[in-house]
Amino acid sequence: MTAYAIIDVDIFDIADYLQYQKALRPLLEAVGAHYLVRGGQIEVLEGPVTPQCLLLIAFPSMDTLTDFYASDAYRALEKQRKNCSRAVMIAVRGIEDTPLLQD
Repeated sequence: MTAYAIIDVDIFDIADYLQYQKALRPLLEAVGAHYLVRGGQIEVLEGPVTPQCLLLIAFPSMDTLTDFYASDAYRALEKQRKNCSRAVMIAVRGIEDTPLLQD
């Protein structure tokens, strides 16, 4: 079942962050993950949140997502990401293709 990484990132060194993203892309592709949302206009409809830059990354499964996050390859990039941005990340499982309400 697909899992999603939802990330709100506050970038304070755009040049370094772009280098981080460039290095990250092949790591994501290697595990079958891909961006669904990367930046763009944000419109808060409800609640006291002020997101900066939202990312939504789809992974084949929750295990793939958590293994990726804990991997040596990703950890090698983590310091670079933390030097150029601050982020809040959450992981969430997708839903199966079934109705929300069942008889």
